[in-house]
Amino acid sequence: MKNAFSDNTQIKVVPSFAELINSDFHGVMNAMCWHRNLVGDFKEIVDKLELKENITEVSIEDLLALQLSEKGNLAREIILTDLQLLTGFGAFPSLNLLKSYERDDELDFISTDVYSYHVDRSPIATDTFLCTYHGAVSDILPNDQVEQKILIPEIREKLKALHDGPAADFENFLEEYFFDLHYQPKLSAKPVNLGLGHLWRLAVDHPTQLVLPCVHRAPVENEGEYRLLLIC
Repeated sequence: MKNAFSDNTQIKVVPSFAELINSDFHGVMNAMCWHRNLVGDFKEIVDKLELKENITEVSIEDLLALQLSEKGNLAREIILTDLQLLTGFGAFPSLNLLKSYERDDELDFISTDVYSYHVDRSPIATDTFLCTYHGAVSDILPNDQVEQKILIPEIREKLKALHDGPAADFENFLEEYFFDLHYQPKLSAKPVNLGLGHLWRLAVDHPTQLVLPCVHRAPVENEGEYRLLLIC
């Protein structure tokens, strides 16, 4: 069935959770999407949850304690099923009610927060799973539409001045402070919005990964609106 991601070579669209976890990344394809049109009132869940911090982890007990309408209950059942599927797969999913992430504004020439295009890194074979049920939604970019920030000459020179240590330690410094994970979109870049309700699997940088890690970023939140996000 045709959808917004069908013609994108970076993305493989699958019809089930089983195919999402059992398909392999290859070539330039480093993002998979279990494409879904979810029913239910996720906003009702967001409105009834209590935000305790800018990022509040929502437990299964928190969800079950909510008094919901029929549509709200449908939404809750979808979330509980997603949590169960991912946990059964061996992942450790977290459901977050999100006002905003912490901003990195310490340096004026490079940002290392999640609002900057970045890749995830892991020492073990794993992938990033995420689904936005309500609120603003993340973007991804093909790897040929970005440039690693540490390779941009003016940024690299400023990082060298910040390092102020032996040249042999510079690359370790870039990794230690996660500068090497962040990317600058090229002028011709065309971000792909991941859309509400779809469950995504994104390639991560780890030693056995055969494809480039997926470049993505968190969205700027909509004014006065919380996000409801499943991630692991």
